[in-house]
Amino acid sequence: MAALSSRDRSPVKTPRRRRQVDSARRDDLLASIQQIFLDEGFTTVTIGELAERLHCSRATLYSVASTKEQLVVLATKEFFRSSAQLIERRVSEHHDPRQRILVYLDGVAEAMRRNSPAFYDDMVAFAPTAAIYARNTERAAARVRELIDEGIADGQFRSADGNFAAHLVALAIEGVQSGALLERTGMTAADAFAELGTLLLDGLIRRPS
Repeated sequence: MAALSSRDRSPVKTPRRRRQVDSARRDDLLASIQQIFLDEGFTTVTIGELAERLHCSRATLYSVASTKEQLVVLATKEFFRSSAQLIERRVSEHHDPRQRILVYLDGVAEAMRRNSPAFYDDMVAFAPTAAIYARNTERAAARVRELIDEGIADGQFRSADGNFAAHLVALAIEGVQSGALLERTGMTAADAFAELGTLLLDGLIRRPS
């Protein structure tokens, strides 16, 4: 399992002097930190390097989170939270069940494309961020199930097909999250989610009796 840089670890947990910054400044810093991590991963980026690149002090960074580990967790949570909000806004703009599923899975694929290979590898190798990723993929599977149920209630999907598809999606998403499906297909997580949307919708089209 990958570990964070030892340069950012303190052998003894001592209280850090935390500089107070306003919420807008804190949000800006977190957004910039998140983008650096998404672009480059986080195991090799030190607090000192972040402070230098963001033109702030270490104390200012520690006002966002008390340790680098906490900063990584916070940035990862914010990435998934903001991505989910954007996806749901796009889904809400559509009423057709098929389109809502496609928009949702395309949104997940688009969000995952923001992850560099370095960030994805770091995320799945570091236990706290791997747990965040697992929780969010579980939520994605549950959300697709909800969207399928909406299509069944609307009469566009057959109940038997919808039930099977929901379980299939859950297994596929689990395979993406665990890496097993990606390893066997050579796909990225983003490509797998996009392909899943296409296959799912073609299979769920309600056919004449």
